[in-house]
Amino acid sequence: MGENHAPVFIANLVSRNRSERIWKNLLQISTLIGIIFLIVLLLNIINQSFGYVAIGYRVPPAKLVGPGQTLENLDIPQLAGILRQRVSPGLLKQLENDTPLEQFSQVNLVNLVMAKIAKPEVVKTWSFWQSLSMREEIKQEVGQLPETRLVFFSWVRPDLVSNSQSSNPLIAGVRTALLGSLWIILIAIMVAFPLGVGTAIYLEEYAGDNHISKVIRTNINNLAGVPSIIYGMLGLAVFVRNLAQLTSGAWLGFSSPETANGRTIVSAGLTLALLVLPLIIINAREAIKSVPDTLRQASYGIGATRWQTIWHHVLPNSIPGILTGTILAISRALGESAPLVVIGASTYITVDPANVFSRFTALPIQIYQWTSRPQAEFRNLAAGAILVLLTLLLSINAAAIVLRNRYKRY
Repeated sequence: MGENHAPVFIANLVSRNRSERIWKNLLQISTLIGIIFLIVLLLNIINQSFGYVAIGYRVPPAKLVGPGQTLENLDIPQLAGILRQRVSPGLLKQLENDTPLEQFSQVNLVNLVMAKIAKPEVVKTWSFWQSLSMREEIKQEVGQLPETRLVFFSWVRPDLVSNSQSSNPLIAGVRTALLGSLWIILIAIMVAFPLGVGTAIYLEEYAGDNHISKVIRTNINNLAGVPSIIYGMLGLAVFVRNLAQLTSGAWLGFSSPETANGRTIVSAGLTLALLVLPLIIINAREAIKSVPDTLRQASYGIGATRWQTIWHHVLPNSIPGILTGTILAISRALGESAPLVVIGASTYITVDPANVFSRFTALPIQIYQWTSRPQAEFRNLAAGAILVLLTLLLSINAAAIVLRNRYKRY
């Protein structure tokens, strides 16, 4: 390099290094901002999921027992006697349909007395931060309310998963919505995964680089960016209306042809399968494309057919990338609510789905329904349901990641 070019080279080098530092700092700042927003979101959910709750009773438990006694101290005959005196004959007959009250456990009888007679109700709730920072003020406020007790309540409780939806937030749960989400995701993945991978194999290994293939690839890329509610309208037109006899199970004898409307789990699963299908195809194509051509040529060189090469060499080496795309597809499908609303997901349902032709709801629908209610306690309940949804999502993704890493080792 001549002496005349040395200053120019040094100046360019300094400028490039300065640009590199600027871009590095900008990328670090953007990453930090994203992490901060995520932390704030999680903290807000946790803040709403725990805290003090003031609970009142329609019939105070103290009026059901003698002086100095509590329900927990009563024996089984005493608790059964309270139930027989206080509940209606129809409810009593329903409770004793299979087993007399005297054969119930003491804990179950206490729970029945509380649920059917005392009927606890939420008077007021406080967030986790308020419960920590305003503890004495809250206790003084509740102390002035008659027949009200203050408890530190976790809205993320075991019976949140085991209970069905209820108008009482203290006993409401997400069991029906959780089962609906699992049914829908299972159907969506069972349909979209083989179709998506098969399409990707055809486009990358069999279809030539002609005009028709280019049009197909372009449209698949465009479909990945279509708003989800459009897929909901497509599902409404095809699966709910035109194929109602099939998606309602009327053709298989699961429902009456006169009442079949197609607003079932299978319609929701097929709609979400269409939603995530472009994502799976695109990621599977990129994973298959990343397999070196030398591997294919080596397979052909020892006499393997094209399908043998794909099955024994291309797919095993592309499975990790395919599963990564499937994880992204599951994450999107599990959080979708707009297509399910269009299809006709129930906002209030207490009956668990018995099969794929049952009416349904899903966790995002349940969360939306609770957040739209005016009572503050339902928003706390929605925060607990969000944590259940996040746990379900992380569990499914963790299983897929373990499976992906297992294939990476081979």
